Amino acid sequence: MKKLLYIILALGAIAACKGKGAQAPAEEPAAEPLDTVAAAAVAKTLPATPVFDIVTNLGTIKVRLFSDTPRHRDNFEKLALAGYYDSLLFHRVINGFMIQGGDPFTRDTSKVAEYGQGGPDYTIPAEMRDSTGTPLHRHSKGALAAARRGNLANPFKESSGSQFYIVQNPDNCVHLDGEYTVFGETVAGFNVIDKIAGVKTDRLDRPVNDVRIITIKPDKELNDLQSAGTEFAVK
Repeated sequence: MKKLLYIILALGAIAACKGKGAQAPAEEPAAEPLDTVAAAAVAKTLPATPVFDIVTNLGTIKVRLFSDTPRHRDNFEKLALAGYYDSLLFHRVINGFMIQGGDPFTRDTSKVAEYGQGGPDYTIPAEMRDSTGTPLHRHSKGALAAARRGNLANPFKESSGSQFYIVQNPDNCVHLDGEYTVFGETVAGFNVIDKIAGVKTDRLDRPVNDVRIITIKPDKELNDLQSAGTEFAVK
């Protein structure tokens, strides 16, 4: 319970909540980051529900962004294409719950005490529920969701500009439905989620050995399939 309360209060923490999987893609370099204009131009070529590869030193997680959370989709596209996430860490990992990353402070080892507090100088309006108040998406296994500040400091439940989490165990995240914006789903690399969730962590849930995002990039093969009207299986 103590862990869950800490997660509620920390910035980017969440409330008490194919690829080739096991092969570490250490040899795969990050693409050259694009400037804002170029990133926007590339984003326009992507399908409405684009797939991105989250390439880490423990494997690749492929996520598909939802079209009914357009603010979060567009923001994630912009940051990923501009190289914002390159070399950042999964700085909070709780086995049986979720894995969290996207904090730019994690590039700087002098800011370890501030991990979980970084991000761009904006938040994103919540996109959690439809017009009837029903959650748009559930915290299913592999759900991609936006971290945010707790309710007292953030009554409108606006999302962090960059921090995100990926659900490992949906049974422990049911109460988060409709409270945090879920803006994507994992389509491949579920084993990588479990691998990251299972790493050794310290008392603050930080991995003892770095789990690093090498880059986040569009998945050309799966996006081309979508553009051609071909559906693909979730693996």
